[in-house]
Amino acid sequence: MWKYILLMLFAVSVGLMSPAGADGIIIVDPPPGVDVRLDQSLAIKYHHVDIQIKDQVATTRVDQVFVNDNPWTAEGTYIFPLPQGAAVSDFVMWVDGKAVHGEILEADEARTIYDDVVRRMKDPALLEYVGRKALKASVFPIPPGEERKIELEYSQILPVENGLVHYIYPLSTERFSSRPLEELVVRAEIESSEPLKAVYSSRHEVSIDREDDYHALLGLEQSDVLPDRDFELFYTISTEKVGLNLLSYKEVGQDGFFLILAAPNVQVDEEEIVARDVILVLDTSGSMNGDKMDQAREAARFVLDHLNPLDRFAIISFASTTRSFSPRLEPVSKKNQGMEFVDRLEAMGSTDINRAVIEALGLVEEDRPTTLIFLTDGLATEGVTETGAILDNVDREAPDNVRIFSFGVGDDVDTDLLDQISLDHSGASTYVRPGDQIDEEVSAFYSKVKTPVLSDLTIDYGDIVVDQVYPQEIPDLFAGSQLILLGRYREGGPSQITL
Repeated sequence: MWKYILLMLFAVSVGLMSPAGADGIIIVDPPPGVDVRLDQSLAIKYHHVDIQIKDQVATTRVDQVFVNDNPWTAEGTYIFPLPQGAAVSDFVMWVDGKAVHGEILEADEARTIYDDVVRRMKDPALLEYVGRKALKASVFPIPPGEERKIELEYSQILPVENGLVHYIYPLSTERFSSRPLEELVVRAEIESSEPLKAVYSSRHEVSIDREDDYHALLGLEQSDVLPDRDFELFYTISTEKVGLNLLSYKEVGQDGFFLILAAPNVQVDEEEIVARDVILVLDTSGSMNGDKMDQAREAARFVLDHLNPLDRFAIISFASTTRSFSPRLEPVSKKNQGMEFVDRLEAMGSTDINRAVIEALGLVEEDRPTTLIFLTDGLATEGVTETGAILDNVDREAPDNVRIFSFGVGDDVDTDLLDQISLDHSGASTYVRPGDQIDEEVSAFYSKVKTPVLSDLTIDYGDIVVDQVYPQEIPDLFAGSQLILLGRYREGGPSQITL
């Protein structure tokens, strides 16, 4: 439900912004006696989009290959609806090694083409682009089985509203391809003279790489797909140490929706990093023998090697019994000894999960944020083995300042236990199938959470009454991460929101 609300909220909140151009399509003129719908015309082999955004100037480069899968020769018109104010700097269609250039149609000329297609093919999809200019090019005959490559580049200025920048590249017209795309690749690179805070794609799961406060790289790769959602990108800019943006929408007579984006700097001064404790709880039961034990050692070494100067750490291994590096939390100066302890660990015995986690929680000091990383490959087979009893014991012993992150290895993991234990204590659970690299999963996770800047977060909404807030427990805020908070509110009005 919340995913739907998020998409609707974004659509309404930025509805006054002009969307970027639409995906190009080839409108085929079929041979006499052949009735062709728009979704039965040409296939799109691959589609590559490269987006460069520099201080709100977006340059979009499109590379598409169309294939004629029909038994007859195809020809027609290539149409690419353009965003408001876009300037086309390059357009090339390659035909037998020769470049064919297109022309820009004004909005009323484009409307004539759209109306004609809708009338002939009885598909109103193109009418959503009415009111926009378009790029048009004639498509020379494409024999059965042959391809045509199209390259296009255009630039536009993205408006900034209250520190929020919005870019959209509609992909939904790809649903008219006669078969799924073999490859879809979207790459977006952002460079800003003002510090970037939140960077977010509302409709796709994208990889986001932040090297510093002024650059971001997003990537989307899919194969064998018919895209049905536009690619949308939101990012915020702010000179504050923690940028905060609010989007809201309210129908008359109904409760409203709101979305809060909050993000700190990627790079922070050492004195701004919250000192915290890291407790590693490692399964060394017999089933961990071999590659899994080697991976667990590498993961532990990575965590120890990336502790912050004022952090403390503890290591507890468990099988039938537990074994600790030290009976207390140790300073970073002892991390080399900790690595030596990890290197000597051997896999043997049963699995006493309850004892290991309870012992680890006994080290937590309530005045310091604590991250507990719990790695196991099996079910509890020793001591307390019932899932509900283990959860009750953990809930009773865990202070509010501990965050539990669980990593399950293999196919015999108690997922109910790991999911619930992490959910109850503001963490997350990750699972690695046989053959996958657990050390890569742990290192990727730890890279994101190694630099906390705000913990124990609460939000004061002032005079505004809110409910249905998700997530209910606000996670800690780390350098380079972001907080995405959804909810509903009753009556609107001026209010100061305090994080």
